[in-house]
Amino acid sequence: MPRTNGRKLRLLPLVAATYFMVSGGPYGLEDIIGMAGYGRALLILCLVPLFWSLPTALMVGELASAMPCEGGFYIWVQRALGRFWGFQEAWLSLAASIFDMAIYPTTFVLYLSYVAPALTSGHRGLALKIAIVLIATLWNLRGAVSVGEGSWKIMCLTLSPFAILVLVALWKTLHGGLHLAPGTHPLQHSIAAAIPIALWNYMGWDNASTIAQEVDQPQRNYPRAMLTSALVVMGIYTIPLSMMWLVGLPSERFSTGAWADAASVLAGPTLALFVVLASALDGLGTFTALTLTLTRLPAALAEDGLLPALLKKRLRNGVPWVSVLACAIGWALALGLTFERLISIDLVLYGSSLILEFVALVVLRLREPDLPRPFRVPGGIFTACLLGLGPTGLIAFAMYTARDEKLAGMPALLFAFLVGVAGSVCYLLANRGRRRLAS
Repeated sequence: MPRTNGRKLRLLPLVAATYFMVSGGPYGLEDIIGMAGYGRALLILCLVPLFWSLPTALMVGELASAMPCEGGFYIWVQRALGRFWGFQEAWLSLAASIFDMAIYPTTFVLYLSYVAPALTSGHRGLALKIAIVLIATLWNLRGAVSVGEGSWKIMCLTLSPFAILVLVALWKTLHGGLHLAPGTHPLQHSIAAAIPIALWNYMGWDNASTIAQEVDQPQRNYPRAMLTSALVVMGIYTIPLSMMWLVGLPSERFSTGAWADAASVLAGPTLALFVVLASALDGLGTFTALTLTLTRLPAALAEDGLLPALLKKRLRNGVPWVSVLACAIGWALALGLTFERLISIDLVLYGSSLILEFVALVVLRLREPDLPRPFRVPGGIFTACLLGLGPTGLIAFAMYTARDEKLAGMPALLFAFLVGVAGSVCYLLANRGRRRLAS
């Protein structure tokens, strides 16, 4: 059990940390706008939470309040389905993180290239990405409370340029009239490609569960944090997008990094610079918050004897410092991958682990009906089964759209399958090593 010196994450810092684990702001939405147009993008961003975010937040709320243990979703799946599937849950989540965590430094460099291309050319871009990894790692060594409280401050700072952008767009609309951007007619495959990006922008609700023992009153605060964060993220996505539509900014201008361009067009280069600086803080905040949660997984596996005991080593504040350093090195090695490939692989691997969590919800309802659940999703077994249908269907759709994506010269789905097989092999080796130590 981690030692926290009596200080634990309260509700608002937990909401802010969850916000960064899931979203981090409107960054990353640009491709959805460019692919689908404003109207369709708004429709996607309003419908996806109903079938993806809400069911996941409800599932996390019930399981996290019932089992507030370090390791979170790993513990849920292990308790419901056994050690093998618990290991696969952690394995898939950590494998997905290799690709997910590389996205945030990558988007920062893309944004910076809009206003200072000389700073991102050649090896400078890679150096900036590594700097974000290093800062987030050092910050995490200070502990969960430091990360949570810092996330709240960074959230306010990173959203301030968008608040100004929305106000400028509103002022122009009120004084210059409505100038709705003309509707685009994207090809069907473009809309299909926009949906997985929306899923990526709304995923990660379960990540906060791994630090349950570092959260104040987790049975009470987890459900509240999940539902509050879901509403906050949806508003932060749809409001700036709506205002860009009303002010008449063409959707064709939007691709990754285009918020800086939009700020420059509407308010000048100063606001564009602030958007870029905010993207740096956003990338740092997201990377730092996810480092906080994901690094607890190797430590939890080590506690169960499935990874080397060295990963259990902690600082006086409870931080598993060896796990933090090991994960940071792994994430740094994936920094050269492209944005699009990262999203495709990330969704396939993360989606597989999410399905296991919904299965765990149903199995625990069947096997342990009397398990204390301070927050319980209304309804019985049928409702629990129904809850997972939306996310499972969307994951299947994301896998279908990724059928032509390639990584390392092979299809993305084949790559994901091989990662899963590798997880099974690693479990057999880890379990054999654990038995040898026990004998």
